Amino acid sequence: MTRTRSARPYATAAAAGLALLALSGCGIRATTVPVDVGPAPSRVSCDTPGQANGQSGVQGFPATVELVCGSQLVGVERVIPVPEKRALRDPVALVAQALLEALERTPSTEERDAGFTTGVPSELSAVAPRAGDPAGTVRLSRKPEDLPPVALSQVVCTLAGSDAVSAGPGPVVLGGPDADPPRAYECTDAVRSRPESVPTLGELVRPTPSPAPPR
Repeated sequence: MTRTRSARPYATAAAAGLALLALSGCGIRATTVPVDVGPAPSRVSCDTPGQANGQSGVQGFPATVELVCGSQLVGVERVIPVPEKRALRDPVALVAQALLEALERTPSTEERDAGFTTGVPSELSAVAPRAGDPAGTVRLSRKPEDLPPVALSQVVCTLAGSDAVSAGPGPVVLGGPDADPPRAYECTDAVRSRPESVPTLGELVRPTPSPAPPR
């Protein structure tokens, strides 16, 4: 007794082959279309802990520190203590130094359990602005473009969220320790969701010319 095989699989394969031949005959090359499905799903909770993580008695000012969790930036509320580097007299640089020290600290056990990390190097610090820098310029001990992209994103978005550093929404002006003019960096939704893709070179900001002396 012979069995009758279904012709449907063969018909499907033949139809697919004919479709490819038709595309080739029209000069159209069949390609695989990439689909952007967004970032990979994260297994970490990224639940921001409260300020009860040993900071209830800390003297300082409240601020939002941008940490890394699930391959994106997530703001964590902190009480920022007075910076250890107190030689700075510029008020903007003083606040920036305090925020940098907060970014450099290893997240608490509760924060690490929730998936939070930081990529800001421990040796990074704020230095005094140079003559002619625009108001609000933050000079760093390293060139911003030399920082890892994720660390630069953390610094930009943390400083952008500080009223003492950034006067409302808009870019943060950063420079290095040398005489190169500072550059403007923005904390956008794209930077927050993909901090590794932040442009390492911001828009150039020209120095402010000194006023002419009175005659």
